[in-house]
Amino acid sequence: MPRYNGGFIGTDGLDAPDPPTAVTPTAGNTQLSIAFTAPTDTGTSAITGFVAQVSTDGTNYSAGSNTGSSSPIVVSSLTNGTSYTAKVWAINAYGTSAPSDASSSVAPALGNVGILGGGIFGNGSALEYVVISTTGNASDFGNLSVGRSNGPAAAGNATRFLFAGGYADSGNSDVIDFGTYTGGTLSDFGNLSNARNGTGGCNNNTRAVFAAGSTAPPEVIDYVTIASEGNASDFGDLTQGRENVKGLASTTRGVFIGAESYNVIDYITIGSTGNATDFGDLLSAATSSGGACSNSTRGLYAGGRRSSAQIDVIQYITIGSAGNSTDFGDLASATRYLDGAASSTRGVFMGAQNANTIQYVTIASTGNATDFGDLTNNRSQNCAATGNAHGGLS
Repeated sequence: MPRYNGGFIGTDGLDAPDPPTAVTPTAGNTQLSIAFTAPTDTGTSAITGFVAQVSTDGTNYSAGSNTGSSSPIVVSSLTNGTSYTAKVWAINAYGTSAPSDASSSVAPALGNVGILGGGIFGNGSALEYVVISTTGNASDFGNLSVGRSNGPAAAGNATRFLFAGGYADSGNSDVIDFGTYTGGTLSDFGNLSNARNGTGGCNNNTRAVFAAGSTAPPEVIDYVTIASEGNASDFGDLTQGRENVKGLASTTRGVFIGAESYNVIDYITIGSTGNATDFGDLLSAATSSGGACSNSTRGLYAGGRRSSAQIDVIQYITIGSAGNSTDFGDLASATRYLDGAASSTRGVFMGAQNANTIQYVTIASTGNATDFGDLTNNRSQNCAATGNAHGGLS
């Protein structure tokens, strides 16, 4: 086989190794893990290492690089959402190989993330996130366009997420803002039909739905098309007006659960419009300010306040049917002011009254929650969470 210096430092190209083959990048958060097959023909001496480089245009491989002694090599400090191709070179004592064939194009991404916002007096604009498939502390993600300390609603598909309503410094807010999973300050999307806090949100891939709230009419349900900015449109009404509601969804059905002074669970068909239908009841009397999340089949509701007491109960429903909730297990302690985000397998509950707790469960089973890590800030009022991998999307 021909030998090459490959553009790197080398002394005798005739003795350099063959190029690596089967270069395959896998996306991570601001990075690519680049796997490859080392050449069988190593030249005159053993291979001492490999160099991986990436390109955004397929010609200039200077967008990022790293070295390693074996596959895979991780190239970091890349831009989420930007597509890269990769090439790999093999090195021995005599020089470097020719470059490998270019890989397919892959864009780094956060993975299955949960994003939490609101619920902080004095810094209600702060957003933070976790990667749901791992464990560890939350990281700063950016800011809402307008800080809201209490009761915004959240919804998100695979590319864009929204926060709507809540209590701002000047009073109840009707602001809807949006962002992408690259972080930063959110942008204005439009407005709800009225300013309110204590609102719940859910969504499928195309539509977000926001329901309930602290101001008249408290039974209102609004919707927006996630991909296009604009004001919310009327969807219909809940079976009972209420506040401090949370939302969860399958790909077709949205569920609004938990409320101040009510234990009712309502559901809607997200792709249509019309009034909500009674789904069933929570385990016992009214539970508000808990947290909700779901995969495509099962919805969870955790914690909250019942009368004047906080509770540690996690309860679940099967979204495609109707009926009362069933006991799932317990949080680490009784608390309110939390919300949930989920992947297809795991639910993560973030927040607690005046605490920075993060806990997780396996959605398909039952049992008590396990410690995940800590938030960057304590929560002192109702927060909202969403993500890019929940049941409304899978």
